[in-house]
Amino acid sequence: MSTPPCSPSVRNEAGLRLIALVLAALVAPAAHALRSDREQPMDVKSNYSKIVQGSDKQPGHTYLRGDVRVVQGTMHANAAEATIHQDKAGEVTRVVLTGKPAQLQQQQDGGGLVKADAERIDYDNTSGIAELSGNVTAVQQGRGEFHGAHMTYNTHTGEMESGDASGGDRVHMIIQPKAKPAAPAAAKPANGTDSSS
Repeated sequence: MSTPPCSPSVRNEAGLRLIALVLAALVAPAAHALRSDREQPMDVKSNYSKIVQGSDKQPGHTYLRGDVRVVQGTMHANAAEATIHQDKAGEVTRVVLTGKPAQLQQQQDGGGLVKADAERIDYDNTSGIAELSGNVTAVQQGRGEFHGAHMTYNTHTGEMESGDASGGDRVHMIIQPKAKPAAPAAAKPANGTDSSS
């Protein structure tokens, strides 16, 4: 006896549940960016820069172009262009990187390196939210990888979101199996000789 086919809405709902489970498996236990990175100086290099102050002569925006490189602790970013936003106290609040692709990598608290490429990376330093768009690829060393048009990643919690229920965006993930513990070495006889001889 054959099973009747599922309706498209049932298949779509089941598919969404499966994607949610896969995403949960990919990010749990959550990997977080090294918190100590925020306490490091931000080293910025580029071919051109323009600093625009606010009307009150307070820090505003810094525009960078040409081989932009930003390093803060273990966080490394490369882009064709970047905009750095600062608050009145001079703290960096947001960094927007653009390129073909812009690249970002950072060491995680639990170990492992996360690398991401996208045409635009918009990182809010206050909330820890990174929004990546345009040919996004994110690889978490030893855990898995993600490919899609858009992704939002919370560097504080490890939460990740991408795609939509309409089916307009496709999400592709590769999840690595957990490494199995190494088998214990065979025990040697107490007298140090091999009993098989």
